[in-house]
Amino acid sequence: MGLKVSTMTSLFLFSLLVLGFSFSEAQKVPGMYVFGDSLVDVGNNNHLKLSLAKADFPHNGVDFPGKKPTGRFSNGHNSADLLAEKAGIVTPPPYLSLVSNKTSNNAFPITGVSFASGGAGIFNSTDQLFKQSVPLSKQVEYYSTVVYQDLVRQLGSSGAQLHLSKSLFTVVIGSNDLLGYFSSGSDLPKKSTPQQYVDLMVLTLKQVLKSVHNFGARKYVIAGIGAIGCCPSQRNQNKTEECNEEANYWTVKYNEGLKSMLQGLKSELKDIDYSFLDIYGVFVRFIQTPSTFGFNEIKSACCGLGNLRAQVPCVPVSSYCSNRSDHVFWDLYHPTEAAARIFVDTIFHGSQQYAVPMNVEQLIGA
Repeated sequence: MGLKVSTMTSLFLFSLLVLGFSFSEAQKVPGMYVFGDSLVDVGNNNHLKLSLAKADFPHNGVDFPGKKPTGRFSNGHNSADLLAEKAGIVTPPPYLSLVSNKTSNNAFPITGVSFASGGAGIFNSTDQLFKQSVPLSKQVEYYSTVVYQDLVRQLGSSGAQLHLSKSLFTVVIGSNDLLGYFSSGSDLPKKSTPQQYVDLMVLTLKQVLKSVHNFGARKYVIAGIGAIGCCPSQRNQNKTEECNEEANYWTVKYNEGLKSMLQGLKSELKDIDYSFLDIYGVFVRFIQTPSTFGFNEIKSACCGLGNLRAQVPCVPVSSYCSNRSDHVFWDLYHPTEAAARIFVDTIFHGSQQYAVPMNVEQLIGA
């Protein structure tokens, strides 16, 4: 005949426990809020009419589902997509796309929003190079004055606080500030020493993180800056095609200052947790042992024209390589999807060598 009632009851309770466990696991990351630059822009700049920093044309997106450009500076998915995938949530949509389609009755998705904008920097002045982007201060303003208030309306004050306390606040920014300082013809070195410049970057970012904390942020994913001196645009400026070691040196100094600042911020704001991502360290491994990661081209961009495909950017008239997964760089500055995936895999599950004081997986469970 059938199972005994007691056995059926036990199976039923066991099923509930399994379902409950799966549900609680899935709910660990209720949302992700992304601030940053083109490394994590998922389409905000498409909605800036005057911006020169857009990826809304082929060959961008050649490996993205649908094979169409989406505003991502990549052949496919970028780091924001891949981190969301790891965290078990959908990629947070671009804020400006939501605003353009929003009516008074629409609400922002509680699974998160991306404010990242190609060309943005920690400093408001950095994005002047690209004529129009959303600088970090403006990104935070959009979050605190619009999205946060909308979450409170949806969930209530205590509900919004609980939701945000479990969400990830991802910050990937700073590369454009340093590239601007070390770009040929820049007048920034006349205004401050490199040390003064990176110190001010760190101090400015600290104030931003404290501001976001005032509006519910408790779990921060903070990316250091990669070896920008080794990107194709910088190599192309050297006759030897070697990395710009001065730019790399000050990138390391910035990263050290950022790590120290985060330690101090944790002491000051005891209710926060964070994962600092050593993107530079991962990048150096790509350069030193590329074959370990399946790469055989570390200098040249995949998409562009001229020497190292870095004399003309990735534009519709450019050519692009057929072996994207073999390349570290997609264009002048940005990694291929293959490189971005290794970055994210490493910092999500990796040791304290690349993610301190905990990796992102541990941060989610904290």
